[in-house]
Amino acid sequence: MRKIYHLSSCNTCQKIIKSLNEGEGFELQNIKEKNISAKELDRLAKEVGSYEAMFSRRAMKYRSLGLNEQTLTEKDYRKWILEEYTFLKRPVVLIDDEIFVGNSKKVVEAAVNKLNT
Repeated sequence: MRKIYHLSSCNTCQKIIKSLNEGEGFELQNIKEKNISAKELDRLAKEVGSYEAMFSRRAMKYRSLGLNEQTLTEKDYRKWILEEYTFLKRPVVLIDDEIFVGNSKKVVEAAVNKLNT
């Protein structure tokens, strides 16, 4: 399975999709139009090890909701990602049996290398 959870208005996501063969061969899911489902999130979190690993602290709402002043649990991370698409760290790239979360240079390079093998 090849899928990318992204935000179409995010320039970084678009740049990463471009580096992944323009997204050719991938199912692209714009999380603003169709947020990740609970079933999908649970499966991905199990693979990557936690909901926290998929949670974006860069989202503007993280501070505005005062979440930065709270101690969040795995249950909290799951709840917030499902309630508000901006809390999903993006992009989330699925290539066959591997999942790549976020836009760090290391993660993007690993995804590109996996795609080209």
